[in-house]
Amino acid sequence: MVNPSGEPLEIERKFLLVGESWRDQVVGEPKRLSQGYLCADAGKSVRVRIAGDFATLTVKGSRNGISRLEMQYTIPVADAERMLAMCMPPLIDKTRHIAMHDGMKWEVDIFHGENEGLRVAEVELESEDQVISLPDWAGQEVSEDPRYYNSHLSREPFSAWGSPP
Repeated sequence: MVNPSGEPLEIERKFLLVGESWRDQVVGEPKRLSQGYLCADAGKSVRVRIAGDFATLTVKGSRNGISRLEMQYTIPVADAERMLAMCMPPLIDKTRHIAMHDGMKWEVDIFHGENEGLRVAEVELESEDQVISLPDWAGQEVSEDPRYYNSHLSREPFSAWGSPP
């Protein structure tokens, strides 16, 4: 997304998933994603992702509320595979489903591997103050909780948290 000043911004809200009723709103086929971080700290991250026969390199800036600068580039899958081998372990392994609710596209991520048990739903917004209708399967909001950022999950996986918050 590009904001009025021309900067590419990601504005998203993230919720823990509740129940299974989201499955009734899924469109299309799920995609298995493998992603890793070449760099990740409080102010930036560089992510490599493979989704089937498609790969991207994404650079993200620091967060300002639920917004942050995001630039994404398509790269050859072979290059992404080499980059994933250089990433900090563990890699993020998840299945992404697309669910539609009240005209909005929600990304529902079911995590595997060291983040098994974590299930989140994200929705991208046009602006931070955009009003949306929350589906009944959107539980606790974790948009500003850094533990749920994928870059954090690659350093401190969900399975290492002990009892979930």
